[in-house]
Amino acid sequence: MWAGRFREPLDEEFDLWQRSLAFDWQLLPHEVAASRAHAQALAASGILSQDELLKIDKALESIAIVYLGTTGGRAWVTSDTDAEDIHHFVERQLVNYVGDLGLKLHTGRSRNEQIATDLRLFIRDRISALNLSLAAWATSLLEQAFSADEAVMPAYTHLQRAEPVLVAQWLLAYVEMILRDISRLNDCANRLNRCPLGSGAVAGATLALDRTIASTSLGFVGPTSNSMDATSDRDFVLEYLQCLTLIGLHASRFAEEITLFATAEFGFVELPEAFSTGSSAMPQKKNPDLTELIRAKVGRIHGATETVTLLLKGLPLAYNKDMQETQEPVFSATQQSIQTVVLLSRFTKALTFKLDRMRAACETGYLNAMAAATYLVHKGVPFRKAHEKIGNAVRLGLETGRELADLSLVELRQFGEEFDEDFFAAITIEATLDCHDVIGGTARKRVHAALADAKERVEALAKYDAGRANVHA
Repeated sequence: MWAGRFREPLDEEFDLWQRSLAFDWQLLPHEVAASRAHAQALAASGILSQDELLKIDKALESIAIVYLGTTGGRAWVTSDTDAEDIHHFVERQLVNYVGDLGLKLHTGRSRNEQIATDLRLFIRDRISALNLSLAAWATSLLEQAFSADEAVMPAYTHLQRAEPVLVAQWLLAYVEMILRDISRLNDCANRLNRCPLGSGAVAGATLALDRTIASTSLGFVGPTSNSMDATSDRDFVLEYLQCLTLIGLHASRFAEEITLFATAEFGFVELPEAFSTGSSAMPQKKNPDLTELIRAKVGRIHGATETVTLLLKGLPLAYNKDMQETQEPVFSATQQSIQTVVLLSRFTKALTFKLDRMRAACETGYLNAMAAATYLVHKGVPFRKAHEKIGNAVRLGLETGRELADLSLVELRQFGEEFDEDFFAAITIEATLDCHDVIGGTARKRVHAALADAKERVEALAKYDAGRANVHA
C-alpha cells in the first residue's frame, strides 16, 4: 500500500508483529459498509462512473456475503498472509473481483479515517446487541420478582441483617442498575454517531466530497466537525469501555450476592445444576463457578479500560500507530461483556429461591427495630428518644433471648409510657414492610407499582434497541 517510497523490504519479524489483521478481521462487515458509502461519495463527485460504482458495490457486497456466509469467515480473512490489516484485505479482495478498478476506491480517503469509522460502526452495533442482552437479563430478574410476589428477605448493611424487604425489592435494585447501564450505552452511542469519512489522513479529503452522503448511508447523524479530531479521537472507545466496566461491576455484585446466598450459612438460593460444577475430590460439592467467574471477568473488562486510558495519555494529534493497540481491548471486553450478560440472563431465570428460609431469617435479629422506633415517633416521641427507647428494649431482648414481639407490655413500658397494645401489630413483618411507604420503598403496594413500572421501562428499551439494531444492520 505504501511501497513506492521504500527500497528495502520490511524486517520479516517486524512486519508480522506490526500487522493487525489477526484481530481486526472482525471489522470486515463495517469496513465493507464504510467502503460502499465512500464509493457513493466518489460517484457523486465524478471520480467513479455509475457503472464503476455498481461494479464496486456489487463486489463489496459479495465480499460481505462470503464472510458472513462462511462458517470459517475468520479463517478466510486471516489466511491472507499478504494483507496487513482489514482495509488492505478488503482492497485485495475487491481487486480480485473488479481488477484495477478496485484500486480507485482509495481515492480521497486514508486508513486513519477508515479505522475511526469502522470502530464507531462496530461499537454502535455492539451497543445495540448489548442493550438487547441487558434487557433480557432485566426481564429474567423481573420474572423472578413477579414470581416471588410478597415474599420477604433480610436486607443487609455492613453485611449485617438490617431490615426486612420484599425479595422483589432486592431484585429490582439490579434492574435499576441495568437500566442505568442501557442509558449510559445509549448516551455513548449518541455521542459517537458522527461519521469520520472525508477527514483524510489528518487535514481532510483532497477531493470536494459531499461528506453527508457517506454519513447518511451509514446511519450517522452527520459528519464529524474537525478532521484532526476525527482521525485521532478514541474518546468513544474509552467511554464505551467504561460503560462495559460498570456493566461488569453490576454483574459482579449480583454474582457475589448469589455466591453468598447459595452457601449453607445463608441457604437462600439453590444453584441450578446446569450452571454449576462439582469437586473432583469431594462428592457432595456443588460449586458456583458461573458467579465466581463473573466476579473475575470484571477485572479483565476494567483492565481493557485502563489499557486504553494509558495508550491515549499524552498522544499528540493526530493519528499515531499506538491507536492500533486500542482495538484488541475493545474486542476482548466486548466479547466478555456480552457472554457474561447472556449467561446471567439464563442463570437468573433458572435460580430457585428458598423463600421459607429467607422469611425465617427476617423473624429473628430485631429487624423490626426501625419500625418499632417509627411506632413511637407516631406517638409523638422525638426520633432520637425513640431510638434510645427501642435500643433499651432490644438490649432486654438480647439479655433474655427474646424478640421485641415476645416482650410484655409491662416490660416495654419501663422504657416509655407511649407503648400500648397496638405496638405489636406495628412490628409484624408486613407492618415493618409497609411502614416504608414512599416512592422507592419496600412497602408492598410501592413494590407492586415499581414492578409494573420497571416492566414497562424494560420492554420499551428492548423494543427501541431492536429497532436501532435493524436500522444499522
